[in-house]
Amino acid sequence: MPVTITLLDGSEREYHDGVTGYDIATDIGPRLAKAAVAVTVDDAMYDLHRPIAQDAVVSIVTENTEAGRHILRHSAAHIMAQSVLALFPGAKFAIGPAIDDGFYYDFQVDKPFTPEDLVRIEAKMREIVAADQAFDRGELKLSEAIEVFSDQPFKREIIEGVDSGEGVGSDMVSVYRNDGFIDLCRGPHIPSTGRLKAFRVTRSAGAYWRGDEKKPQLQRIYGTAWESKKALDAYMVRLEEAAKRDHRKLGAELDLFSFPSELGSGLAVWHPKGGILRRTVEDYSRRTHAAFGYDYVVTPHIAKAGLWETSGHLRFYRDGMYPAMVLDAGENRKGEEYFVKPMNCPFHILIYKSRSRSYRELPMRLFELGAVYRYERSGVLHGLMRARGFTQDDSHIFTTEAQLGAELQSLLDFVLMVLRDFGFDEFEADLSTKPEKGIGDPELWVRAEEHLASALQSADLPYQVAPGEGAFYGPKIDIHIRDAIGRRWQLSTIQLDFGNPENFELEYTSSENTRERPVMIHRALFGSVERFIGILTEHYAGAFPPWLAPVQVTVVPVADRHIEYANSVAEVLGSQGIRVEVDTAVETVGEKIRRAITQKHPFVLVVGDSDVESGTVGMRVRGEDVEERGILLDEAARRIAEIVAPPR
Repeated sequence: MPVTITLLDGSEREYHDGVTGYDIATDIGPRLAKAAVAVTVDDAMYDLHRPIAQDAVVSIVTENTEAGRHILRHSAAHIMAQSVLALFPGAKFAIGPAIDDGFYYDFQVDKPFTPEDLVRIEAKMREIVAADQAFDRGELKLSEAIEVFSDQPFKREIIEGVDSGEGVGSDMVSVYRNDGFIDLCRGPHIPSTGRLKAFRVTRSAGAYWRGDEKKPQLQRIYGTAWESKKALDAYMVRLEEAAKRDHRKLGAELDLFSFPSELGSGLAVWHPKGGILRRTVEDYSRRTHAAFGYDYVVTPHIAKAGLWETSGHLRFYRDGMYPAMVLDAGENRKGEEYFVKPMNCPFHILIYKSRSRSYRELPMRLFELGAVYRYERSGVLHGLMRARGFTQDDSHIFTTEAQLGAELQSLLDFVLMVLRDFGFDEFEADLSTKPEKGIGDPELWVRAEEHLASALQSADLPYQVAPGEGAFYGPKIDIHIRDAIGRRWQLSTIQLDFGNPENFELEYTSSENTRERPVMIHRALFGSVERFIGILTEHYAGAFPPWLAPVQVTVVPVADRHIEYANSVAEVLGSQGIRVEVDTAVETVGEKIRRAITQKHPFVLVVGDSDVESGTVGMRVRGEDVEERGILLDEAARRIAEIVAPPR
C-alpha cells in the first residue's frame, strides 16, 4: 500500500509502504543521502533505516545541524560505553546523553580513570568505528530487559522506573545493539559506527548517580563529536580558549570572588573588587528598571510553609528547596515550619494582594534584587554558573489580558536593550508551549502563546518552538546569547502565569466595576546576578568594558617623590566618579605597568618629574602599545570619564 510523504517545502511524493528515510533522502539527491543521519516523521525522530508505514510529514536530519550533531554525539556515547565495558571487565554503566558540544557516559569502576585509560578508551572507540558496526534497534518487554541487564544495577533501576506511557509502550523498552553490545535507548542513532567521523575523549570527573550525593559515586568520561575533522579542530581551539576564560580561574586571578570550603558548596564570597563589579551591575539594573516603569521592592528570605503550599512550590519544587525550619512559637502554640525562599514570586504576589487594585494601576511592575536559595545537587554545581545561593533580578508584572500583547512586546524590547548594553548582540529564543500537565484555561494558553510568538516576530528575533516545554503554570520565552567564542547561553526568561493569580485569588476592579483576574508575568533578565557575572567574565576574558571594570585607572608614580602628585591625580579622577588606584609598590615602572595590564585595567596613567611640573600625565589605553605623553590632567580626566560612563 503506498504512503504519501510530505516534505518541508510542501511537496508530496508517493512511496511504497515501509519506505525509509534513507530511501527518501536518496530519491531527493545523493549528497543529501550521504549527509543524512536520521529523519523526523511528523513530530517523532526515526532512525534513517526505520520503515515508515503511514502518510507523514518528513524532514531529513543531516550531520551538520544541531539535531544531527546531537545524534552523532549520542551514538558516540554508546560507542564509548561499548569500549569501556570491553576494556574494564566488571564495569557498570549508567547513562550517557548528548550535551552541548559533546557527550558523556557514567561508569562505576574499581578506581578513577587515569589519562592513560582515556587514551586506551579513545583507541578502542576508533577500532569500533573502523569496524563500521550497524546500530540495530529492538524492543524488549520490561521483564526481558531486566533479565538482559541483570548484572547492570543502574540499567535495572532505569527499567524498573519506567512509567506507563514512557518508552515504546507501557510494558516495553527500546534497545540498540551493535556487535554484541546492547544498551537501553530511545534513539535514534547513526546507521553504523563508521558514520562517526570526528571525535575526541576529553576528560573524566566524578559524578553521583542521578546527581544525588547520597547515591553511588561514579566516574564520568566526557567527549566531543562533530561532523568533520575541521569542525572538531575548531571546537578544540574553542575549548582551549574556554579554559583560559574560566570564570573561576579569572575570579581568583583578578581577586573578584572565591568559594571557601568552610562556607559550603555552591556559595561564593565577593572580594572588594568583585563587590565593585557586582554593585555596578546591580546599580545599572536598579537605575534602568526605575527608568522603565518598575517599582523597587524588598522581601524577606524565609516564609511559612503555607505560602509555599499555596504557590505550588511544595508540590512541584520541594526537591529543590532546603529542608524546613521549625520555629518555636511559644509554650501555648505549636511551632511552625518555615522555608528559605527558592523564588521571589509569592512575596510579590502578597504585595499585589496587600490592598484592592484597580485596572488603572495595571500593568503593575514590581522589581527586586532578591536572594534565593536552592538545594542544587553537588554534582551539578559549577562556580557562579550553578550555585546554591544567588540573587535574581526578579520582576513580576500584573496586567490585564487586554494589555498582555503590548506588555510582552515592551518586555522583550527591554530585555534585548539591556543585553545589548552589556555587549551581547547575537540572540536566539525558545518559545515553550503548554505541557501535558499545564494548568489553566486551554484557550488562554493558546492566546498567550500567540502573544509570545507575535512579540518574537515583532522583535525580528529568530526562535524555535519547544512543544510541551512550558512551565506548568504558563508558556514562556527563553532568550539565548552567543558569547565571544560562540558558546550559547540561556539568560533571560519571560514566563506567563495563570496558576498563581488563581491560587492566591488575585483580583482587580475593571472599568465596568467587575472583579477580574489579572495575568502574571515572571521575568528574570540576568537569570541570576552571579551567573550573569560569570558569563560576563568569560565573555570578556576578564577585560571588562571600562564602565564595568572594578578598577578603571591605575596611576603609576615613576619614583617615590611622585607619589603625592599621583594621589592628587587620583583625587581629580575620583571626584568625577572614576574608579582609580595608585600603585605605590617598591617596584620598577615596567613591573607596575605589567601588573595593571595583567589585572586588565582599562587605563594606566604614568606620572614623573615633567608631569609634576606641567600638570600632565602619560596615558596608556588597554589594548594599545603606545603611551601618549604630556596630556593635561583635566583633558585626560575628561576623556576617561566619557569612556567609562555607563550605557544609560
